[in-house]
This record gives sequence, C-alpha cells and structure tokens, in this order.
Amino acid sequence: MLSSPNSAPSHSYSQTPNNAHSAVNIVLDTAYQGIDAADWKTLFNQARSAKLAQFIEDMFAGKHINKSEDRPALHSALRNLSKIPVFIQGQDVMPAVVDVWHRIEALCNQWVGVTDVIHIGIGGSDFGPRLAIEALAHVPGIHSRGMRMHFLANIDTAESARILAKANPHSTRVIIVSKSFTTLETAMNAKAVAKWLLDSGCTPSQITNSLFAVTANISAATTFGISQEHIYPFWDWVGGRYSVWSAVGLPIALQYGFDTFKDFLAGAHAMDLHFKNTPLEQNLPVIMALTLLYQQEQNDVKAYAAIPYADALDWFPKWLQQLDMESNGKSVDRDGKPVKHSSPVVFGSAGSNAQHSYFQLFHQGPEIIPIDFIAVREPMSDRPEAVAHHRILLSNCLAQAQALANGKEASNPNDVYPGKRPSNLLLLPELNAFYLGALLALYENRAATLGALWNINSFDQPGVEYGKVLAKPIEKALASHAQDVQASEHIDVITAARIIFLNTTALKK
Repeated sequence: MLSSPNSAPSHSYSQTPNNAHSAVNIVLDTAYQGIDAADWKTLFNQARSAKLAQFIEDMFAGKHINKSEDRPALHSALRNLSKIPVFIQGQDVMPAVVDVWHRIEALCNQWVGVTDVIHIGIGGSDFGPRLAIEALAHVPGIHSRGMRMHFLANIDTAESARILAKANPHSTRVIIVSKSFTTLETAMNAKAVAKWLLDSGCTPSQITNSLFAVTANISAATTFGISQEHIYPFWDWVGGRYSVWSAVGLPIALQYGFDTFKDFLAGAHAMDLHFKNTPLEQNLPVIMALTLLYQQEQNDVKAYAAIPYADALDWFPKWLQQLDMESNGKSVDRDGKPVKHSSPVVFGSAGSNAQHSYFQLFHQGPEIIPIDFIAVREPMSDRPEAVAHHRILLSNCLAQAQALANGKEASNPNDVYPGKRPSNLLLLPELNAFYLGALLALYENRAATLGALWNINSFDQPGVEYGKVLAKPIEKALASHAQDVQASEHIDVITAARIIFLNTTALKK
C-alpha cells in the first residue's frame, strides 16, 4: 500500500508565458517583477556566491545545517515516498518514518463511530493540519469520514468552550501535539479537555482510549496518561513549522483517508525532487526567493503579501506567516553579524475579498509591497454557476496584477496609479491534496533558499523564548492579586503598573 509516490495528475503545460517556469505542473510567472536578463544574471551569480547549490545538497543529505542547535533539517524525509535512504550519523531514518506511515494507515482503519476529533497544538503543531483540513474540504467529491475536526490552540478558554460545547465526549478522540510535551498552552488545554471527558462521565479506561499524542518526549506523554501504543514519534531533526508531513498531519489522514494523506506527501516530495535536482535558473523555489531578494535590494521592501484567489486557501497566508517570519525573522546571521536583509512582514487573505480590504494601499500607497498571486485553473465547487464565477475570480486576479504593474496616468491626482508594483503569479492546475502538498513544499524550500541567500539559520527560533520566560513571574504576580507589585529583573515599572491595574479590576476569581 505504501509504494512509489503518486505521479502528478495528467495536466501538461506545453506552452507557458514568457518569464514563466513550471515544476510539478505549477507555473510561476515573474513577468511583472521588472527583472531583466542582466538582473537575472546578477541574481543567479549571487546565489552561486552564497553556495546555494551546496546548501541544498547538504540539507537533503542530512548535514547539520541548523548550526545553532547542531541538527539537520530533514523534514523532506517525512515525505520521501521514494524511501531512498536518508542517513543521520550513519543511521537511515526512513524505516522509522515508514513505520509511522503504517501506523497512521492502521489508525485510519480502526476508528469507527468517532464523531469528534480535538487536535490540541499551537504554532507549527496547528497551522499545517488546520490549513490542510480547511483547504481539502473544498475539493469537489473528496471522500470525508464526516468527523468534526476541531483545532484547539489558543489558551483563551473562549476557543475550548466553543469546541467542547459541540463535541460528544463519549465519541471524541483527542490528539495532543507537542514536540517537547511541555508547551504551556498545549499542556493546559490538554488537561482541561481530559477533565471535561472525566466530568462528562467517561471512565478512566475510556479516557485512556480517547487520548493520543504526537511528541518527541515519550516519557512525558506516558506520565500524562497516554498509552504507549497511542504515542506517535516526533524527531528533533524536524522543526515544528515543518512538521505537517509527520504524524502531526494525522487529522488529514483521519478525515480524508490515508490515500489522500499520501497524495499530500507525494506532491511535496515531487517539489523536493525538483528543488534538489533542477539547475538554479529553472528552480522554482530559487527563482521565487531571488525575486524577493531583488525587491529588497531595489526597493527596500519591508512587507510582502500572499493573495490566494481561492477561498480554500484562506488559511494559507497564516501558515506562511509562521514559516517565513519564524524561520527568517532574524537580526544576526549564522556568523553572529548584523543582517542586511531578513524576512519581510508577511500578510494576506483570499482574493477577491482582499481587493475590498487593503488593495487600496497596494495601488496608491507610498510603500512598494510585492505580491504573490496564487490562482487555481479549475473551480473549487461543482455548483452550476461555478465556471462563470471562477472566470470572474481569475479575471480579477489577472487584472489586479496588471493594474499594479502598469499603473494609470490621470489629470486628477486621486486617479493616478503609480504602477511598477511587482508581483508573481503562481498557477495551480487544480487544488487537491497533491497540489496542496506541492505548494507548501515550494514555499518551505523558498524559505530555506532565502535563509541561505541572507546567511540566516532558517531552522531555529530563539526570539520566541524570551517572552515565555517573562510570562512566568508576571502570571505569578497576577495570581497573587497583589496590589503592590514592585519592579524587578523580570518585571519593569510599566508592566508592574499594568499588573496592579488588572489585579484591582479583573481576574478576581
């Protein structure tokens, strides 16, 4: 059942527009970037100076490119359906990966009568599977097992209250996802859901049967009360934001079947093979990275937008925010020196809704904000009006890119569009599990490429830790209800005043 990767569906682009390249039947058109042949030559020379080809080879070979944590970054092994051996310190990791595939497939065949699945995780343990579940729900005719799939990430009890009000405790399964199994929000939410099961009349054995974990900390999961056979491994060579391809993606297989999950892996694997084996000049992740680098160097851009003209991909920009800004939002490079460039701010939402929100800024604001327009050739529904509506959707996508690039002159200053606003167009043949996997892997590999070009480690995230350290003494001060909080090493004068205000006006229970 786990054989060679599924081939791409039978779409073919025998002709593509000028300035366009294709991989895995996804077309990238850079015509509106304003990059001429001489500029491209300079950009590819920069890539060679950064030893990009060697970096790509080292990444797939399992070298410790994550220098600060002395680890490989081998998320590509999680989708390596070719099963070509991948070695870390002389040991092939693929047998362990394949074993997890078999366990996921077996679990899909075991769950009967489950009405609700609560997936508890945050950040990289949440965005990927949530995006996939939302996106694939729009695929016409997709087989779904009909379970209600709930994602619980926020420690704000408003989210858990909404979920628990809908779920049936006696037919609910809970998947707790935490690489360390110590993530505060995940741990507290997991305890709250376990208590909800108990308070709802579930017996201890029923609760044990309902709890599953995806983690690298097996002992902590066992201590929590999760049986060994319900624990799916996580490895330290997989970063959280790159983990949807592991058992973190369990909801995809459980909701849509293991074959759909395998198609998702196959699309990503196909993009990996393109990234690994294609010369820089035809390499989609590399070309996309170089367009952003060009705009940074020419226009000092500080933000870019990803606008998918597909309602199914409305969660994609949120997933991309973590991928890019947590990977490459750094102030120093791999040598500890100040960076020249780092990740721009990333934002976006589904077109054409976005046009009626913030496109005014794109067209006439003083800032130049590059855009990745993402479009799908085929409609995402089988409604009788789908073709006509989709034609309008695509027309808007193409028109916005043209207007931004070419601008418009007018005697009235309010009607002037300055133009020269750069964009890419990514065109998917259709949106299904295969192409969703390919799209996500394209951006993952682009993020790694940008890290190499900027000499940044894309696989650590030290900046997220300091706030967590400061939160502990602040929480203690809030819990004490003290009305005289003194500034200290971890609480400054302003925060102390805010704690006093909260202690006197809220959180009194």
